[in-house]
Amino acid sequence: MTTTLTRPATAGPVDRATGGTTLTGTWTLVRSILRRDRVRLAVWSGSVVLFYAYFTFALDTLFADPAAQQGRAAVMETPAGIVMGGPGYGIDHYTTGVAMANEGITWVVLALALFSILHVVRHTRAEEESNRAELVRAAPVGRHAPAVAATITLVVAQLVIATLSALTMVGTGGLAVVDSFAMTLGSALSAMVFGAVALVLCQVTEHARTATGLSLAVLGIAFVVRAAGDMRELGGSALSWFSPIAWAQQMRAFVDLRWWPALLSVVAVALLLWLASALASHRDFGGGLLATRGGRATARATLRGPVSLAWLQQRSALLWSCLGLGLMWFASGTMLPDIDEMVGGIAQDNPTVAAIFGADPDQFTLGFLGVMMLYGALCCAAYAVVMGLRPKAEESAGRAEVVLALPVSRPRWLGAQLLVAGVGTAVLLAVSVYAVWLGAVAVDGGGPDLGAYTTVLVSYLPAVLVYLALTAALYAWVPRATGAGWALLAYTFVIGMFGELIEDLPDAARWVSPFHWVPTAFSEDLDPAYLLGLSAVVVLLVGAALVGFRRRDVAST
Repeated sequence: MTTTLTRPATAGPVDRATGGTTLTGTWTLVRSILRRDRVRLAVWSGSVVLFYAYFTFALDTLFADPAAQQGRAAVMETPAGIVMGGPGYGIDHYTTGVAMANEGITWVVLALALFSILHVVRHTRAEEESNRAELVRAAPVGRHAPAVAATITLVVAQLVIATLSALTMVGTGGLAVVDSFAMTLGSALSAMVFGAVALVLCQVTEHARTATGLSLAVLGIAFVVRAAGDMRELGGSALSWFSPIAWAQQMRAFVDLRWWPALLSVVAVALLLWLASALASHRDFGGGLLATRGGRATARATLRGPVSLAWLQQRSALLWSCLGLGLMWFASGTMLPDIDEMVGGIAQDNPTVAAIFGADPDQFTLGFLGVMMLYGALCCAAYAVVMGLRPKAEESAGRAEVVLALPVSRPRWLGAQLLVAGVGTAVLLAVSVYAVWLGAVAVDGGGPDLGAYTTVLVSYLPAVLVYLALTAALYAWVPRATGAGWALLAYTFVIGMFGELIEDLPDAARWVSPFHWVPTAFSEDLDPAYLLGLSAVVVLLVGAALVGFRRRDVAST
């Protein structure tokens, strides 16, 4: 008696490589991504929720006075306010909720879109480029399973962030529940569009950096289109609707809520996912639809060294960071002449505002400018942490091992990475500081002179470099603890913004923050002792990083 074995029927298109469907193994990959990225997802979620909490708290306490709220509304009607904010719904009755939607949606969508792009590229194109996806595909995993798993985890992450953010708005500011969820869900859906764009570009290009760069370019174009459309007409023009960023704003949360603009994001995501699936079915695994241009047979003489290699690896991030922060701080600088008119008088009646910006109404602009400099320095510190983690990424990808197999010592390789990162951080800080000055000069030419801004740059630079040096030292000695760099940055933000509002806060709690030792911008004189002290900390941490990296096993990460 003989028996014939037949393969059971499967739902969906059959993947010839696995014998199953093209989605075989999707849920296994979903669990793998959630486990692998649990820290990364927690940091992104916590950061966005913290932004909602801070912004809601600030608007509900610092600017609760109707006169102060209408002052903000007047500024948001200026060209700079429209570019940085939105179309201007609810300007005539500016409440905390209206301010959250009008001023916060743009930045939330930009942050969540960046997260979406990085998440999709990390788990699709980057996996193929590193050859890890080839090992995964050797198991019973369908062709489309990695992309679908990345999309599912992104949807889950965005949903969690939107839910927690809405609950934060309701709990912190007592805002309307339905409108709060509409704002956060609309922002998440708009950001998902850019994640879907990144998935399409991952099928077109062969390299993760190219896919990321093109996706960010699409995001930048969407921002410009939204800003140009909103400037043409209050409330947005027809041009605004060509940007997914505007779709979240056009829901008009806290003003005249409507849900149908969110359907545009849903339809756009569905179409882009279909397009990505179609393109993926017509390309070779590991390749892209567009062929990569061949490079030089031999490297230029200027590229034959670890410093040149580090510059080649970091230059794109520095360029885009300078461009993005430069434009943002230039636009912020154009608002300075209107700050006194907006909220300058409320410091006399609001002790919370006086504690943060200063009690002297005549010096309110300088106090506000000082807080702006703190924000700029925090952004540069975040860049420093990212660049401090760059050697760890090179090691994890196996590229550091290849370089170290050549006649290049470990201290020389790590020192080159830190040198380029340190110079890049200094350049980014200079761009941020001087962009504010240029924005103020472009409007009325008043305010502190160039020398005062240079003093701020010099005073903040060693403190910002502490984050780079600390991250590098942790990478060299305890690679698993490099997240402490982000923890210090979050702690600095809380202490820097709310330290004066926390009663009985011990002095030692402030000493932990590197920015505590920096004089208040435009209000206090530069103390050379603190400057030298912070510089010494940077040197010691960099020295510890070089020694530690030389002693440990490179494969221990």
